[in-house]
Amino acid sequence: MTVEVSDHRRRRRLRHATRVPGHRILAAALGVVAAVAGFGIVFVETSLNLADDGFTTEDISALLPSQTPSATPSATADADPEDLSAGKALNILLLGSDTRLGDDNQELGKGDVGGMRNDTTMIMHISADRSRVEMLSIPRDSRVAISNCKMLDGSTVLGWTGKFNIAFSNGGQNGNVAEAAACVATTIYDLTGLLVDHYAVIDFSGFVEMVDALDGVPMCVTEDVYSPKAHLDLEAGAQVLDGTTALAWARARTGYGLGDGTDLMRIERQQELLTNMARKALGLNVLTDAKKGTKFINALAASMTMDPDLGDSRYLLGLAWSLRNFDTENLYMATVPWQYAGDASGDVLWTQPDAQEAFDALIKDKSLEAVLEPESVTDTTTGSGDGSTKKNNTTKGSSASASPSASATPLRETQDEILADCVID
Repeated sequence: MTVEVSDHRRRRRLRHATRVPGHRILAAALGVVAAVAGFGIVFVETSLNLADDGFTTEDISALLPSQTPSATPSATADADPEDLSAGKALNILLLGSDTRLGDDNQELGKGDVGGMRNDTTMIMHISADRSRVEMLSIPRDSRVAISNCKMLDGSTVLGWTGKFNIAFSNGGQNGNVAEAAACVATTIYDLTGLLVDHYAVIDFSGFVEMVDALDGVPMCVTEDVYSPKAHLDLEAGAQVLDGTTALAWARARTGYGLGDGTDLMRIERQQELLTNMARKALGLNVLTDAKKGTKFINALAASMTMDPDLGDSRYLLGLAWSLRNFDTENLYMATVPWQYAGDASGDVLWTQPDAQEAFDALIKDKSLEAVLEPESVTDTTTGSGDGSTKKNNTTKGSSASASPSASATPLRETQDEILADCVID
């Protein structure tokens, strides 16, 4: 039996994977903003207050190289939600924690493991004109200089050169994921000059709840997969993965049908998982379905630790509303350009100047795809100059305009249409 992905999906996957593959579990969490887009005004005041009660937030601005002023939430939910960061590009630090705190995480993680680590680090960039959502992943095995990290009690944890995920572990020595996130954000800034505006951390159980809130994620499994360690057994073909299975799919490394077992081999299927999660969430049209929207935002509230702004339902709702016309064709995922260290350590090194150019694109709100894959992007010489984009062998502007633009007819797909992309011969 052979599995074939439709031409449209094959072009998209090859474009993303040609040079800079994407990364990991928390990818799917950003369903948070891109996939949440469209909650809109269906939430009554009670629903918003319930969501706020469920959010776990902690302010880490005092631990960061620079502070981002807090936004003021809208006073009422009666009008269209207000994007409190309108006209400003945003960089959101997304972290996937493998903590075993809590019975659910121990069961999903298959055992108790001490300490605090993260398997996923991703910068989600939302362009100032809200036309682009880009995700840049940082491999956990990147060999870098880890920063000295300030803690909330005034102490400092000294850094050293090692794997990138040491930053989260160092910051999490006191068991506080917010301090862990601050250490990662500080390390990113010291390495690249990029300041993060918000952060969000998700654990195993939170990821499962988010997927289940969408009633699963449609996927095209391109070959039979069997991983005893991950408790994963899938036949090739089109199918819908529930939360537990999707988590196993994102975490699996060893077994049949999973490549050579390296962390980087998981990249393409994790990209596809995130993309399909966003496609399904947008296709559900939660703007007009209060029940589905409430279920998802409540799952979101229960599953993440984030900064106070991102953890305010009206701030998040306003940002989501500004993305209501976002087209999933403009969702681009990549990984910091890398190469193996070549010393049998399994570490990867960032290739320069490409890696810094990728971060500079985020800092300057330039198209990440235009920087990393210029051969697939050409400057448009006609049109209004509004930063609008077209893909699949057409043209695309190399940077976003300061004036907002969005697709008048954004791509929306049903689950059946997504599954139909997977053709089995």
